[in-house]
Amino acid sequence: QVQLVESGGGLVQAGGSLRLSCVASGRTFSFYAMGWFRQAPGKEREFVAAIIRSGGTSDYADSVKGRFTISRDNVKNAVYLQMNSLRPEDTAVYYCTMGPRLSTTVSNYNYWGQGTQVTVSS
Repeated sequence: QVQLVESGGGLVQAGGSLRLSCVASGRTFSFYAMGWFRQAPGKEREFVAAIIRSGGTSDYADSVKGRFTISRDNVKNAVYLQMNSLRPEDTAVYYCTMGPRLSTTVSNYNYWGQGTQVTVSS
């Protein structure tokens, strides 16, 4: 059974930084692309960032480009999201996800974590 466990969320002031982590188990981690999505209250889940199996290519939502960085460690079965220059509009529950290929679409991912709350105060 696949498990994705996120950590690192919290409350931060605007302009601050957080680093989210997600550890995977139950599948061969290096066989899968990994992604981060987020969902704010009353809104649909939206793409944030994703990275291919080898870690050589990544993609970002326009709203986070230049501020967020996704990375992975295939030895530790972990994916990370470094978030800098945080804004109040980044407030959401952030979800780690695993799928067969890099995609910006929710339906292209097979497995999801429970999410971690990120709150950015102004």
